[in-house]
Amino acid sequence: MEQRILGRTGRKVSVVGLGTWQLGADWGEVREEDAFAVLDAAVASGVTFFDTADVYGDGRSEQFIGRYLKERPDAGVFVATKMGRRAEQVPENYVLANFLAWNDRSRANLGVDTLDLVQLHCPPTAVYSSDEMYDALDTLVARGRVAAYAVSVETCEQALTAIARPGVASVQIILNPFRLKPLEAVLPAAAEAGVGIVARVPLASGLLTGKYTRDTVFAADDHRTYNRHGEAFDQGETFSGVDFETGLDAAAEFAALAPEGATPAQTALRWIIQQPGVSSVIPGARDVAQARANAAAAALPPLTDATLDAVRELYDRRIRAQVQGRW
Repeated sequence: MEQRILGRTGRKVSVVGLGTWQLGADWGEVREEDAFAVLDAAVASGVTFFDTADVYGDGRSEQFIGRYLKERPDAGVFVATKMGRRAEQVPENYVLANFLAWNDRSRANLGVDTLDLVQLHCPPTAVYSSDEMYDALDTLVARGRVAAYAVSVETCEQALTAIARPGVASVQIILNPFRLKPLEAVLPAAAEAGVGIVARVPLASGLLTGKYTRDTVFAADDHRTYNRHGEAFDQGETFSGVDFETGLDAAAEFAALAPEGATPAQTALRWIIQQPGVSSVIPGARDVAQARANAAAAALPPLTDATLDAVRELYDRRIRAQVQGRW
């Protein structure tokens, strides 16, 4: 699989990575043996980048990854985790003392002395401008606790603020055919600064697979049920902030754009890979087949200009008005 430099980390990662939120059981229960099978299938398919967080399943996702990599030290996987959501979301909690405690927990979960990359997990907007906060992150690097740090963001404005900081290695942002705003300023600014871009929520919480209908029912412990309208955290995390009914109609149109031999999900991933400045895209996978299919998107031929134009037209007509002003 193609490997790209992840911004200021200087490290190469697979252009299709693996998001592991689902392994923490926030998308419904996942058995340990199934989680290990997904990780193994991803690695066998060329994936060298895992993305996780300390709150996914209260550390369950990190622990799965740590145990897997202990058994597979030859896997050559770069692991990015996140911190910050274990405390009340106020700027005052983004201080060195908390960072040290959260860092200790993640290093223990992952079984390493130094984290490859730690990302702030969508903190309050004021945090992105705090000199003291960046000093604390620099301290983690100086003490050898993390090799590099980055941010995960909700909005383009947050991303641009972070990109201007010299220590920020990469920015993780929602980017998919239903969320095009980052293409306007964020990706160009990141490329100019040498900051990596990690595309998250690439399938709009599954909408872009084209598998859902108005009769689809998600489990009670699935965020697509309990956060559909932003009840638990930012609404943009669920279905990319698109109303489910609108998303279903748009997804049906998008599915018709898939080239022969590619699924709608693979088409969405291929679209993201083609965007200038993207380092890696991190779809999740609940089973081995999904992990393999996601990785296979990296080998698809580039989408044609006609398809790219059709994606833009679909976004402008059905999606833009819902998401453009908010994220």
